[in-house]
Amino acid sequence: MWDIQQVLKQRFGYDTFKPGQAAVIEAVLAGRDTLAVLPTGTGKSLCYQLPAYCLGHTTMIVSPLIALMQDQVAQLNYQGEKRAVAINSNLEYGQRQQLLRHLPDFRFIFMAPETLSNPETLVALQQCQIDLFVVDEAHCISQWGIDFRPDYLALAGIKKQLKPTATLALTATANAQVRLDIIDKLGLNAVEQVLTSVDRPNIYLGVSPQPDEQSKDAYLVQLVKNSQGPGIIYFSSRQKTVEIANLLQQQTNQRVAYYHAALSTQERYVIQQQYMDGTIDVICATNAFGMGINKADIRYVIHYHVPQNIESYLQEIGRAGRDGQPAYAMVLTTPQDLYLQQALVDFGIPTNSLIQQFFKQPDLFKKSEGNEFELLRRYQQLGLSANAVEQLLTNRQKEKQFALQTMLDYLAFKDCRRQFIINYFDETIHQVNHNDTCCGNQTNLEFLEKINLAYAINDKAPKINSLTPWDRILTQLF
Repeated sequence: MWDIQQVLKQRFGYDTFKPGQAAVIEAVLAGRDTLAVLPTGTGKSLCYQLPAYCLGHTTMIVSPLIALMQDQVAQLNYQGEKRAVAINSNLEYGQRQQLLRHLPDFRFIFMAPETLSNPETLVALQQCQIDLFVVDEAHCISQWGIDFRPDYLALAGIKKQLKPTATLALTATANAQVRLDIIDKLGLNAVEQVLTSVDRPNIYLGVSPQPDEQSKDAYLVQLVKNSQGPGIIYFSSRQKTVEIANLLQQQTNQRVAYYHAALSTQERYVIQQQYMDGTIDVICATNAFGMGINKADIRYVIHYHVPQNIESYLQEIGRAGRDGQPAYAMVLTTPQDLYLQQALVDFGIPTNSLIQQFFKQPDLFKKSEGNEFELLRRYQQLGLSANAVEQLLTNRQKEKQFALQTMLDYLAFKDCRRQFIINYFDETIHQVNHNDTCCGNQTNLEFLEKINLAYAINDKAPKINSLTPWDRILTQLF
């Protein structure tokens, strides 16, 4: 048997485990398939890193984003672990081939589901003795698997081919239905579930109903001016990230940047690094920003647009207050917000008639581009029929609609919103201490005083009159 307390101290320098960690590690080391739901910012990566050092062979980690893989590899390198690698689309062909030939030499291997589905990659992985197959951010199986990234649905078959000793699914947000979905789609057997509370009591949960977008913008400016930072503001529109970043740059003394998927890889890297090192105070971002960001002192997360579901909302606000100090989450709402979110529920999902036509006459769509056609091509490659795809996507549409309605119910809830979240995630033993620092509706800034986050902006902080000139920064860095 392994002394996991001793490994924790010697390898990682910690004296104690955080809630849930020890139970997960013990289950994995006993060879049991495990599903762990641990709050954001509580060290989920330790749950596979520590067993990897005990077991001694290869740990395979399925990760949803390149940025998240790179961050994990960088952290392992910083800890002195050199046998960690991320195989992804950023690699040149020669680099990739070299790494695939030497996969058994690595202790930690990170890949996205799409990379893992590649036959050449699978052949290389089958040369490894895989102790542990990890699915990080496992809620993506439910949130993305059907209508966005169907390769998540192939993980169970891939896992059978790789024959790991144990499988570990990790997430911060999964209610009972999502947990069942993860277990089913990964083909887990006799699963040990380690469930801890999703509650982050140091994060104040606020909602600010506004009559129109102009009022929303005015309140946001005052909120950013008077809040301790750093902070993140989330948007459902790329265009809005740019518009509001410019607005805040002009009307506050904060250093603001925008971030979305249409920026180049280098631009996104620079922005992320500047935010991490404190050169940028506020990020206006789509949900392309955040997964893999482990910045302990984020003081607030604001949603300019209504999140599409409780799970995404909780993931995003969980980036605040990881140092345990007070933080807040605020959702700004207007009566018009529902129309945008409803459009996003329908976005990218092909109609039933298109599905049938595509499968009957695929040659007609060979040159067709867009999310809908990429999705259908992948389903075809996976061997699904038109009727099966139609049923999958119809069910997914209903799930997304229900999830949006639940989010709207949360925003309209008159009682304790923290209790609403606790109930949604089926927690029966957790009691909420409801008071002025818990949650509420806001049309002014008084709540900032109650949670000790009102802030007089430092006059010495550099004022930037325009958004960061990326071409100059890139020249300096690269």
